[in-house]
Amino acid sequence: MLLTLTTTYQPATDLGYLLHKHPNRCQTTSFGPGIVNIFYPVATTEKCTAALLLDIDPIALIRGKGRGKSSLPLDQYVNDRPYVCSSFMSAALSKAFRSALNGQCKERPELVNTPMPLHCKISVLPCRGGETILRELFEPLGYTVTARGDELDSQFPLWGPGPYYTVELSHTTSVRQLLNHLYVLIPVLDNQKHYYVDDSEIDKLLKRGEGWLANHPAKEKIALRYLRHKKATCANYWNGWWKPVPKTTKRPPVPQTLHPKRSWKPNSTSTRPGWKPLSPH
Repeated sequence: MLLTLTTTYQPATDLGYLLHKHPNRCQTTSFGPGIVNIFYPVATTEKCTAALLLDIDPIALIRGKGRGKSSLPLDQYVNDRPYVCSSFMSAALSKAFRSALNGQCKERPELVNTPMPLHCKISVLPCRGGETILRELFEPLGYTVTARGDELDSQFPLWGPGPYYTVELSHTTSVRQLLNHLYVLIPVLDNQKHYYVDDSEIDKLLKRGEGWLANHPAKEKIALRYLRHKKATCANYWNGWWKPVPKTTKRPPVPQTLHPKRSWKPNSTSTRPGWKPLSPH
């Protein structure tokens, strides 16, 4: 899966400071069942493009912890996870560009909130709901959206179009804001995740959605899809009262009786101090 980020901000190579990745280096890091490659196809003062190439190993995906569970017996062998931008891409963005997502730039801190002309291209992005939901999510945020869909299978045109699109997003905004939008909305478009979702996901949604999600016209749909349609978790998120519950290691008290109606008594052969044998009468 390939995601590219291009800017024509002057000087364009300032993008390297924000992403904490030098334009003259190709960097590789391990990531779960795959490898993340970061490189710059173009790096000049007029134009700079950063590319993130995520290579998922299908065998490692089946054997790894993130394989998940499915009611379909062949789902772990026949699926699109190694070939599309999904929650794996969001996790890769967090690993590769964590400082940029958090708005940290030690060398050039003034660039963090600086609006730049940005162009993002994603290949291939699953949009469960078609181009309509793609525009519904990104256009209210100010993006110009271009999407190109393909047939599900060119040999079987009657199957119709597939849910996969090559998407281009253009907007003048900060790199931090763009990455946070992608982190949340990529799995929302895919409508599934590669890991178990619990109440701890609320923290991620609150952090990455700060400043824009509360005013988004599709905020309910975004929260519902991001939290895997768990209505109780969504209710906790929107009510704003959710707090993490600390784990306890205390065991419950041992019951004093083994039978609810009859107390246990030691027999006459007990030798422990303070115990008396039962009277025969």
